[in-house]
Amino acid sequence: MHPIERLRYLARSSGADQRVLVGETASALRGLGIDHAGLVVACRRIVERHPTSGPLWWLCAHMLTATEPYAVARTLSNEIDNDLTPEVLIDHLPSDATVCVMGWPDLVGEALLRRGDLRVLAVDADGEGAAFVRRLDRADVAAEIIEPGVSAAAVLAADLVVVEALAAGAGELLAARSSRAAASVAYCSEVPVWAVVGVGRCLPDAGFASLVQRVADVRVPWLAEAEVVPLGLCSHVVLPTGLFDVAAAELRPDCPLAQELLRPAPRT
Repeated sequence: MHPIERLRYLARSSGADQRVLVGETASALRGLGIDHAGLVVACRRIVERHPTSGPLWWLCAHMLTATEPYAVARTLSNEIDNDLTPEVLIDHLPSDATVCVMGWPDLVGEALLRRGDLRVLAVDADGEGAAFVRRLDRADVAAEIIEPGVSAAAVLAADLVVVEALAAGAGELLAARSSRAAASVAYCSEVPVWAVVGVGRCLPDAGFASLVQRVADVRVPWLAEAEVVPLGLCSHVVLPTGLFDVAAAELRPDCPLAQELLRPAPRT
């Protein structure tokens, strides 16, 4: 497939594992070998098509601020492939616990599949919970699909709520729909809430704000593709370096600020 067609396919795709999406995008951009101006346009269009993807913003920001962007792309693809966040979860998730998650989280899902001893309550956010439960069932992991309207009951039945960040800022997460409601119920009921922030998901404040602005249509907020969750609702933060109490966790940007990504791509 020609790199241009590959990029078009990636721009249209949805629901892919973020690590796969970053790897494929990095490979496609390397295949283009375009100049900086062309790279700016390509990166803008990619992040506009995937406004909830922190890792794609991270990839593009690094490439646009690097002197050797295509070498950097290869390094970043390897870095996100080797994300240790699932390993941290595997080591720290309590044994035989009931865990409530939203949709089909990439990193959390990998950890739950590999652990195998946990009961999973998957809230059917964005229609992904059912597919996730089927995948867990095939791996002999006990799992139930939960309709979003009764997610509060699932939270109260869980030992732990785990919210995976699509992107993160200094004090907020962008997460799948139903995450804020679940975290709020858990916070009020003293159920632990773990915020999972993998490689490439913590952005500079302006970058995170640009994602939120594109995703959260304030005129019709209930139709937004994702929602903002205050970090204050969480008890712990899971990073590639370990599990931390939320008061001790420090979310630092994983990438520089690329001003070019704050402006929309020109229309042709």
